[in-house]
Amino acid sequence: MSPRPGLGLVATQHAVVATPEHPLRLTDGGVLRHVEVAFETYGELAAARDNVVLVAHALTGDAHAAGHHGDPARRGWWDNLIGPGRPIDTDRFFVVCPNLLGGCRGTTGPSSVDPATGRPHGPDFPELHVADLVAVHRRLLDHLGIGAVHAGVGGSLGGMQLLQWLADEPGRLQRAVLVAATARLTAENIGFSSVAREAITADPDFHGGRYAEHGVVPARGLKVARMMAHITYVSAQGLEEKYGRDGIEGYLQHQGEAFVRRFDANSYLVLTRLLDRFDPFADPAFAAAVASGDPRVLAISFDSDWRFGTAHSRFVVDELAAAGQEVAHHELASPWGHDSFLLRPPGYHELVADFLRS
Repeated sequence: MSPRPGLGLVATQHAVVATPEHPLRLTDGGVLRHVEVAFETYGELAAARDNVVLVAHALTGDAHAAGHHGDPARRGWWDNLIGPGRPIDTDRFFVVCPNLLGGCRGTTGPSSVDPATGRPHGPDFPELHVADLVAVHRRLLDHLGIGAVHAGVGGSLGGMQLLQWLADEPGRLQRAVLVAATARLTAENIGFSSVAREAITADPDFHGGRYAEHGVVPARGLKVARMMAHITYVSAQGLEEKYGRDGIEGYLQHQGEAFVRRFDANSYLVLTRLLDRFDPFADPAFAAAVASGDPRVLAISFDSDWRFGTAHSRFVVDELAAAGQEVAHHELASPWGHDSFLLRPPGYHELVADFLRS
């Protein structure tokens, strides 16, 4: 039996979730008086509004998770997971995928115009925490009239957002699938991000983050940052098998150049710093807050992921289990490293599908 076709043409929508009368107050004390969110939805919302699946994206992702915007060959980043008959089954679920705060793909971030000045926020954009990303997504669901969420599914930073959500609003998110996620970056992880930020800020076109005012972008630094980061997303075996010694340089050049065309340097700085700060279990009350909502939690890790490998998932599982939370963990074999969460290693999609159906 041939697989069913995926979603067809989809559209990105926008909603304003913070205004001067209802501003967003951030964890570090900053205030945003205008926040717009880009998001996409797939499937139909049930009359009882009880079939919602929230999809949370990773560091440089966006709201376009499935379907296409006019070219069927260019599909959303999680199109293999979302659609009719797929693990996140749009025949059954109403899927919401919002773009995160601080990015540059339609949701308010450093490249957005500050209504107070008429200029892009640039380096004046406030520092963020994962809790601030979650606060925006909760406001979006309020805007859509959605209360309880059947499940959240997120990879990497997406999983971190869902973990934070479980503590910030216990009980609203009834299930969570945390794929290749972490609750605390290692010194090595922070080191990679630090070097990437240095590449960007040392670019002569960076201009202290005010490059837009000079009509330039720090393309060289941003390209190098992406090239280095991408090496950490793929396993040594995966790079060798797919690109080899002769092809790796061209592959990384392509990745870096494509990234410069679609991402903002200030957003990269804001979001990587946010990752570095994430350490929720440092607060002894965090795990207890998650457990108070009694969600079902599934953690999935991949044996070749050396960025947020199995030890990261086990740490989350152990902390939640110690607080009395029901949580399951599966390590899967995959040759593709951290990027396995975007692909289809054996057993992965089946785990997600079974968990959402249960």
